[in-house]
Amino acid sequence: MAEHAAVGPRAPAPTGTGQARAGARRRVAVGAAALALPLLGLVLLRLSGQLDRQWQHESTHFWIVLGAALLSALTAYGTGAAAVRRGDVRVMYVSLAFLSAAGFLGLHALATPRMLLETASAGFNVSTPVGIAIGSLFAVASVREVDAGRAAAEMRRARWARVALILLMVAWAVVSLLRLPPLDVGPGLERGSGPMAVAAVLAVVLYAVTAGTYARLWWRRGGLLPAAMASAMVLLAEAMVAIVLAPNWHYSWWEWHLLMLAAFVLVAWGAQQSWHEERYAALYTADTLAGRREMTILFADLKGFTTFSEGHDPTEVTAMLNAYFTVAIPAVVKRHGGTIDRLIGDAIMATFNRLGDQPDHARRAAEAGLDLQTETARIADEHPGWPRFRVGINSGEVLVSVLGSEGGRTHTVIGDAVNVASRIEGQAPVGRVAVTADTLAMLPGATTAPLGPLDLKGKDEPVEAFVLLSLPDDHS
Repeated sequence: MAEHAAVGPRAPAPTGTGQARAGARRRVAVGAAALALPLLGLVLLRLSGQLDRQWQHESTHFWIVLGAALLSALTAYGTGAAAVRRGDVRVMYVSLAFLSAAGFLGLHALATPRMLLETASAGFNVSTPVGIAIGSLFAVASVREVDAGRAAAEMRRARWARVALILLMVAWAVVSLLRLPPLDVGPGLERGSGPMAVAAVLAVVLYAVTAGTYARLWWRRGGLLPAAMASAMVLLAEAMVAIVLAPNWHYSWWEWHLLMLAAFVLVAWGAQQSWHEERYAALYTADTLAGRREMTILFADLKGFTTFSEGHDPTEVTAMLNAYFTVAIPAVVKRHGGTIDRLIGDAIMATFNRLGDQPDHARRAAEAGLDLQTETARIADEHPGWPRFRVGINSGEVLVSVLGSEGGRTHTVIGDAVNVASRIEGQAPVGRVAVTADTLAMLPGATTAPLGPLDLKGKDEPVEAFVLLSLPDDHS
């Protein structure tokens, strides 16, 4: 079942009635016991030489490893795209953890004898523990709560870390293929060697910390995905233990391959079971779920759209809207970095500084409004009788929040500043851009004409508004 979106920390069923709490504790106990079984099985196999037999099957190994790597790569892509779209640092580091595992595990697939390479070098042989160890660093980095003031800078660092990780994997592959020192010949570091044991201990500790944090996240918010993440971290820790202890091609050695595959399947399944809108919302930081921002909001809609729709066939109305949106949306998004919050019929709602990375958000919104009017006016001039846009812009503090649950969910902005922007748009002259005094205060040098104090629905006091005529060429 898809998890419920959480707006701020909340208590799911575990903290409700005593019966629900007891049921949650039973689920935790059963889950912990199930996750402990692989480690118990590994111990039994290693203690019994007769049970831990050797089974060498190259093609099975190749497809298990490659399948796990591809699944991890898909998860890395999905979480990475969601992280960039929402500016969520936690989900970005989750993406990097899975990317590390995917890349190095894919390189390990090349170590399968007589599949793609006749013999593997040390670099391909030891790539899996390297990928898991690096992934543990990103995994533990994901558990932190990052506030809005630091999120933009942290996201920039995380994106550079992604570039560095990809370059490292490419370099590792090249050095391993060319058999350059120290990744030239032989099996590489012995699994029981000091460096390997230290790396394993550190990775296990980091994955354990990460698993505990996601378990607490599940306890507070509920949902399947945090529980899947916590379980996956435990499985990856156990896989690292198996890598160090298990000899090649024995049953215990096969176990760590299956543990990694199970970890990636769990997270992919948890994501797939989540509602497709804001699929990773259960992992978002508290600020992404419900964070305050100083933003500028732009509303635009067509004056006379209802009358036009009544007198024309729906296909003509659709063609008109698409003609307008084809030029209006790029003017807002591509040129000035706005985010389309929603399209409702003929109306556009766009936000600026949604991720906290646009200190010049008022200027961006104002330029976008003027460009939108310029571009759509060309279309209107070619089609006499088509309605024209009005644009309203306001700046202020809003709450950026996930609203809804399975069946309908959105990441949107809430606050009086949004309502005022919408009301101002309704008072704007056709073909013009109206701004409030709050926005105008952040537009030094702007040329305006007064609209006067406007009585807006829901406001006790009139709101001062202006028609924006032009902006100076520079940002001074």
